[in-house]
Amino acid sequence: MNQESKEFIDCDVLVIGGGPAGSTVAAVLAERGRHVILIDKDRHPRFHIGESLLPMNLPIFERLGVLDKVRELGVHKPGAEFGFTADPNDRQTFSFAKAKGDSPLAAFQVRRSDFDMMLMENAAEKGATVLHETRATEIDPVVDDKRVVYAKGPEGEALTYRASYVIDASGRDTFMARKRGWKKKNPQHNTAAIFGHFDNADLLPGDGAGNIGIYWFKHGWVWMIPLVDGTMSAGAVCFPEYLKTRKGSPDEFLWETLNSCAPAERRLRNATLKSRTYAAGNYSYFSRQAREDRCLLVGDAYAFLDPVFSSGVYLAMAGGERIGQITDTLLDQPQLEKQLMREHERYMLRGMKIMGWFIYRFMSPQLRALFMKPRNVWQIEEAIISVLAGDVFGQTPIRGQLMAFKTVYYIHLVMQLPGALRAWLRRKRNWRVSVEASD
Repeated sequence: MNQESKEFIDCDVLVIGGGPAGSTVAAVLAERGRHVILIDKDRHPRFHIGESLLPMNLPIFERLGVLDKVRELGVHKPGAEFGFTADPNDRQTFSFAKAKGDSPLAAFQVRRSDFDMMLMENAAEKGATVLHETRATEIDPVVDDKRVVYAKGPEGEALTYRASYVIDASGRDTFMARKRGWKKKNPQHNTAAIFGHFDNADLLPGDGAGNIGIYWFKHGWVWMIPLVDGTMSAGAVCFPEYLKTRKGSPDEFLWETLNSCAPAERRLRNATLKSRTYAAGNYSYFSRQAREDRCLLVGDAYAFLDPVFSSGVYLAMAGGERIGQITDTLLDQPQLEKQLMREHERYMLRGMKIMGWFIYRFMSPQLRALFMKPRNVWQIEEAIISVLAGDVFGQTPIRGQLMAFKTVYYIHLVMQLPGALRAWLRRKRNWRVSVEASD
């Protein structure tokens, strides 16, 4: 079969991508009796970063019927620790149990290779046809209320799918956004990451052993995430100009970076790197469109913010569940596509805007000061913990508390503006010196 062949493989919905978003869409639609084909360019299990989940993921897991499986795969995560000095007493832990509203009291840390494979297998168990090592290559315009997608199979064979709807859940590959020129760097945020897996890293003490550690340092911030077999996922999200100063091997640069963050250096003193060193650039982006006729974008194929508050998997699965429900409706009432997708896009953007406000300011001294010395006046701390738990879609009324927090932040910003400007100029100057020295 070649790309011009008319030997179509027909289905109701073709899902491109087998990550959390795609597997969620496929499971929702298959459970409702729709003929779903999910194609993925690789084969699970495969390495993927983003191991820390949020409490608001748990109701989705329960609706998908996989909550017990997640418990088996995961490390119990009751909260998050923040810090920026070597002093272990100079830390702030936010417990999800203190969140305002009814969000679950904890979440999990998971090895993404196992977690993603479990979600894909769940979609297959519910009736979706799952095809590995099958890469979408082109997509035709709508003809006779159908979309035609060309793909290459495991042996390089040409495949042609015809579907009433195509769901682009291709993740950072951004299949449609690249094809249509919709993908844009986020002008408010531009970061890159370097990371790996470690043995023998120190856990946090007591009941907080499963917490994620998030630590500021001069080049960005560091994460430390404990996994089930004693592995520690550790990495740094940095200003891109810092990564350009790399000398030596990627492993050496990862160690150099983590050791320049005092809390991470303390916890990794006896650790060994057990994986290769990974890097990812252009971390934050979005697509100018969320749909084209009978083709809907979801998860990282639409937008990705930043991993600082572990929102990626939750936003992908929350969007995936909604897109699955919307597509089920559209298969019977396609005339509602524009209306339902406008409503969906507003819904997702509202949640991303709330999370994004904190992400875009995470490196500011003002936000760090407020996080390290929280006050629960008017239940502001509880509202912030609700955001950290993923409660960003209006489930809990926290708008007033968030507005109060932002007001306090901007007051601090105005008072400290001269110092912040000097710090920014100093960082830019240090970067130029580093680049010149490396040339």
